[in-house]
Amino acid sequence: MMRMSLLLFLLVAGATVLDAAATPNEGIVGKWLPITNITDPHVQDLGRWAVVSGERQIIDYGSNYQLKVQTLLFNGKYAMNTTEVFEQDMPTITTRKLLSFGPAN
Repeated sequence: MMRMSLLLFLLVAGATVLDAAATPNEGIVGKWLPITNITDPHVQDLGRWAVVSGERQIIDYGSNYQLKVQTLLFNGKYAMNTTEVFEQDMPTITTRKLLSFGPAN
């Protein structure tokens, strides 16, 4: 009886280890997780890939940025969008605001 219990335990333990090894991302797949290192070369490469071009407008107390971003639509086609961002950069205050996001002209 003890041999049977030990054998059963080993089979269950082995199956559990194999299952854990086969699905290392179980419980994570499909969830949105924060990017903890935006300086990661891969994350930087994704940003360069998605932002096609950009322009900067210097204004009092900051800058406006207009970025062209490639997006994938629900119908499977790609579209070009423009996003406008305001950045105020002063010695005591740094502010960023998304002003708009929409189809490129």
